[in-house]
Amino acid sequence: MDTFIGIRFKKETAKRFQQFSRTHFKTHTEAMKAILDFFFYNEISPKENLGPTGRTIEAKLLKRINAVIAIMRDVEKTQTKPTVAMLQSLFEMDEPKKKPLILEKKYTEEKKEVKFQEKRNNQNQL
Repeated sequence: MDTFIGIRFKKETAKRFQQFSRTHFKTHTEAMKAILDFFFYNEISPKENLGPTGRTIEAKLLKRINAVIAIMRDVEKTQTKPTVAMLQSLFEMDEPKKKPLILEKKYTEEKKEVKFQEKRNNQNQL
């Protein structure tokens, strides 16, 4: 049977370690051994900062994406839409109005017009 040794920890730290080791390991000894092996094999110190976490990276990316979207909307409003409108107005051509030729005569209009009418007298008097 292995022998045990007592190590003194502050009460809060000991409770945190007990909760951690219960969730991830069978015994406290296995938990401590795994923690020490992790730092030894990866050659890092527990005092080192490993950089930003996934949440902070995600938050920074979302901020940058929102900034890019705002820039794109501004470019669209100030540059793209006015330019497209100007180009469309240049390429839109109204159909030319059909003007009759100078030599063309309009017979239909002339027939409808009555220039002289007889004066009608109901009493047939001269």
